[in-house]
Amino acid sequence: MSDGAGEAAVQGAAPVRRGAVAFIFVTILLDMIALGVIMPVLPKLIESFVDNDTAHAARIFGLFGTAWALMQFVFSPLLGALSDRFGRRPVVLLSNFGLAADYVLMALAPSLAWLFIGRVISGITSASISTAFAYIADITPPERRAAVFGRIGAAFGAGFILGPALGGLLGDVDPRLPFWAAAALSFANALYGLFVLPESLSPDKRAPFRWRSANPLGALQLLRSNAVLAALSIVNFIAQVAHVVLPSTFVLYATYRYGWDSKTVGLTLAMVGICAMVVQGFAIGPIVHALGERNALLLGLCCGAVGFVVLGAAPTGPLSWLGIPILALWGISGAASQALMTRLVAPDQQGQLQGATASVQSVSQLVGPFLFTLTFSYFIGAGAPLHLPGAPFLLAAVLMVVCVVIAVRSLGGAKTA
Repeated sequence: MSDGAGEAAVQGAAPVRRGAVAFIFVTILLDMIALGVIMPVLPKLIESFVDNDTAHAARIFGLFGTAWALMQFVFSPLLGALSDRFGRRPVVLLSNFGLAADYVLMALAPSLAWLFIGRVISGITSASISTAFAYIADITPPERRAAVFGRIGAAFGAGFILGPALGGLLGDVDPRLPFWAAAALSFANALYGLFVLPESLSPDKRAPFRWRSANPLGALQLLRSNAVLAALSIVNFIAQVAHVVLPSTFVLYATYRYGWDSKTVGLTLAMVGICAMVVQGFAIGPIVHALGERNALLLGLCCGAVGFVVLGAAPTGPLSWLGIPILALWGISGAASQALMTRLVAPDQQGQLQGATASVQSVSQLVGPFLFTLTFSYFIGAGAPLHLPGAPFLLAAVLMVVCVVIAVRSLGGAKTA
């Protein structure tokens, strides 16, 4: 995209509306809480449908996760293109109402097949998160986007702290109660948006709907339209793959290497979420303002690499905790990257951009678990040339270094705030 597109993006940005930003924050927060609420109980509910066969339930649970990520890959560009054509508000609201209905379906699911259908629908409706980010790009001046993206990103950390805790408490009462709670949260959020949320994309800035840009492969063409945009997309993909090491292997790793029980693992993960929230909510704005988006991106990627090295090399559990605040600073890079990418496309392409970006991230969720779990299994096995349980985290650190190299080479002459 030419510099003219960047100038158009500047001129097309509406002033920040605090109520709208607050709604998008609440939207993502409640979506993440709703997703997190069912995490502690979904495996148990699946197990109840297969005669408490844990091994069989684990395989089905993996299939559910793959289906969810696949729906994100397919539908994120579609919802992004629809939001560019019809506006952000209807897409966000319909997704919220759809998510509420979906959780009701899962709460009432009489069979495993119905529960699977519910997860597929959940993957589709949750793809609207990319539209929420496009909304922020619409109403925020380019020079402030990194800070606002950071505050919105804090909702992810908060949701994944509050959601599983609430789900665990409700699941002790009834394994289906968390699904009803998730439905209530999504429905309340949809009603709130119905009365509060204004449209962010004016009719004169909307783009015609085209199927070639609304499918995953077509949407990727936008990411290839500019050399810097393509490089940032590759950086985001590799970084997202590296991030998958945490949900895919951390529990196994901490239990195996440090002998932690579930309580210690849970508290450590809560610490990760709290540190991420602090960085996303309070540190990104001042850091980006002081360093500029390019340098903030590089700083965040370097902190991610160092944090993973500490987690993978620490011989004791308490020493591994030192890596958590360092790793949390990695969050700076995500907001800076988002801000840089939004500068490179026109206002009527923000939804398409966010949809394409979400699709790229969903592919990382398909690739990452296999990469890191197999690495972990190999390096603790009898045939490994070196007993190295921290190998998955060291591999993630190497991936982050690759990101730094690509970013340095591609952003050498890029204009940043």
